[in-house]
Amino acid sequence: MRVLLVRTSSLGDLIHILPAVSDMAVQRPEIKVDWVVEQAFVEIAQWHPFVNQVIAVAHRRWRRAWWSEQSRRERAQVNQTIRAANYDLVIDMQALLKSIGLVRAASGVKHGLGWRSAREPLCSLFYDVRHRVAFWQPAVTRQRQLAAAALGYESQGAPDFGLSRWLQPKAAETPYAVVMPSASRDDKLWPQKSWQAVFDRLQLAGLQLRLLAGSAQEADRAHDLIKGRQSALVQPRSSLTELAQLMGQARVMVGLDSGLTHLSAAIGVDTIGIYKASTPVRTPLTGSGYVVSLGERNNEPQAQAVIDAVDQALARR
Repeated sequence: MRVLLVRTSSLGDLIHILPAVSDMAVQRPEIKVDWVVEQAFVEIAQWHPFVNQVIAVAHRRWRRAWWSEQSRRERAQVNQTIRAANYDLVIDMQALLKSIGLVRAASGVKHGLGWRSAREPLCSLFYDVRHRVAFWQPAVTRQRQLAAAALGYESQGAPDFGLSRWLQPKAAETPYAVVMPSASRDDKLWPQKSWQAVFDRLQLAGLQLRLLAGSAQEADRAHDLIKGRQSALVQPRSSLTELAQLMGQARVMVGLDSGLTHLSAAIGVDTIGIYKASTPVRTPLTGSGYVVSLGERNNEPQAQAVIDAVDQALARR
């Protein structure tokens, strides 16, 4: 049986799908799984050994010039690749109208979330089989339940992200903490004073600070946060694989609600997440290490709560 997964973005959402793929490998090892994913995140799908083929799309770039000759040609090539594969079953794990064209291009029985379960309910009109999955539960759980319903098994046990390869058994020669002080939206940002208090605690424990930044603007913000501090640096622009390797040797990771913070937790690193503009009810940090999701929409955590969590993580070893 050939199965196509449709979930193109974003980084954190793709991380949340990996346990569902691990479930498929255990419960239905005879199937072949392909995955449609945004070009920038192809590495994530490639990390999982059960994924047979990764089909890259470039929606983010296409949107800037949707009707250009290059964009139309690339979209046609993607659709041709999907049609030629002759899938038996398609699982739309995105439930957004922007991905429906990809779902419809594929052959096979189309599965997705029902009207009351999907973020964009109109998507359910395009599926052959609709599944009801409770909305207010962790994203990892929802994705596992959807895949299990589509393929006829029950997901069991703790989630396996398939990323243990990045978790190094030995600590780095110079112990460090990874920090993600930036996010996709400004309303997720945490006050500078609070970051400084957390930095003081991490450095008191003898940890170098390695701040992550995904853009020039984020790099400027990170440099401002560590200005005048010794043993602190902003990580150069890196691939996702390089960042996974960096996180895998970290003593602890502290970050805003961002895809990289979720990646750290999924690898198995002790990770503390700071929530301010989103709720951890739906997207809590999940992983095999010490993970804690602090704060809530419109109710950011105080610096002391994050410091207490850092102390808990450091006390584990």
